[in-house]
Amino acid sequence: MSSGQNSGGLMSSAGLVRYFDAEDRNAIRIDPKTVVAFGVLFGVLIMVLNVLAI
Repeated sequence: MSSGQNSGGLMSSAGLVRYFDAEDRNAIRIDPKTVVAFGVLFGVLIMVLNVLAI
């Protein structure tokens, strides 16, 4: 790529950064620790069900 060409990568993603940085007051807020805990519990549940299915 020559120095005269502009790929537009940074400029095209600037709108998305602004969009995802904006917080909506009506949005559901979930603590990241809650999501991790739910994932761990779901994984344990799947393993228990696999053991019981034998």
